[in-house]
Amino acid sequence: MSKYQVAIIGTNIGAKHYEDFQKVSDRFNVHTICGLTAEPVENILPANSDTKISLNFEEVLKIKEIDIVDICLPPHLHFSACKQSLEAGKHVICEKPLVSSLEELDKLQQISKETGKTIFPIFQYRYGPGFSKLKALIKSGLAGKPLVASLDTHWNRGKEYYSKAWRGTWKGEQGGAILSHSIHIHDLISMIFGPVSNVFAKLTTRVNDIEVEDCAALSIEMKNGALVTSSITLGAAEDVSRIKICFSNLTVESGGSPDKPYNPADDTWKFLAREPVTQNQVDEVLSNVQLTKSWYAGIFDEIGKKLDGYTSDEVTLSDARGSLEFVTAVYDSSRQEKNIYLPISKDNPLTNLGFQRLNNDF
Repeated sequence: MSKYQVAIIGTNIGAKHYEDFQKVSDRFNVHTICGLTAEPVENILPANSDTKISLNFEEVLKIKEIDIVDICLPPHLHFSACKQSLEAGKHVICEKPLVSSLEELDKLQQISKETGKTIFPIFQYRYGPGFSKLKALIKSGLAGKPLVASLDTHWNRGKEYYSKAWRGTWKGEQGGAILSHSIHIHDLISMIFGPVSNVFAKLTTRVNDIEVEDCAALSIEMKNGALVTSSITLGAAEDVSRIKICFSNLTVESGGSPDKPYNPADDTWKFLAREPVTQNQVDEVLSNVQLTKSWYAGIFDEIGKKLDGYTSDEVTLSDARGSLEFVTAVYDSSRQEKNIYLPISKDNPLTNLGFQRLNNDF
């Protein structure tokens, strides 16, 4: 098993990445953290850390020992940072959203193919005991046919959050609550129910004085016929991510604890049987679930397995494309005030213009 040398680029969510890399230190070593100034990096690192500090991204890319560049920058910098890292011969881990248009994603996919280096998008909601248990029940056949689901992304974001100049803008954040907050829970429901058929979306800005949306209501039909509603606001009193799913033989509900909005799979989930399945059958499956690492540590562990050539369950570029295509459909539905069916046509202006152009006429 190899031990991969990582450079973390960015010090905001990068601090959380650093923390979880320590939980998989048998596979990864954080060689360098790169920030705009030294102080934020120093605040992340413990005393006597061997991790190096850099203030120059281009210089980091020249370090031969580094195998993986972990990009934790504002969204408008993702494409260029991913491109440069791949071309420097590094594997890439990148925070959501990977990029802001399907055209950019397809370009990165081509560069990845040409360089032989892999891009690993981040969707950390997938990793934790709650989701592991649900996957086991689905695999067992006990869950039955997917029927409906309701999703809540009810968070509290105010003036302090938007004090960073790039946040709340089309140019900097590339989108609003759809792209930066609910993207994780929408990825999760696609993992459970499969691909989206169509979506109708209403987006609005009701909480903050910003350019992008901070409230939304979505009506989603999956290709298997299941129906999903998604409620999104950044004007809640506390941060809650909640999922409720009804299968023909099973009802599933995440805890929605306000201390776990970013890792709902770590919360306490309910799994209730419906006839003809019995609760004893459900509990028997749950008692035998092999739990994996949670949150970022979970995704990093799967990336390590992939790079070592083992069977793995990492997030792929195909997953990221599905997520971005859904986001594109949501914004287009709101723009045109109609149902949008997937896949998105290459002729759709949002395919190559990106969401930051939504504040302009086109």
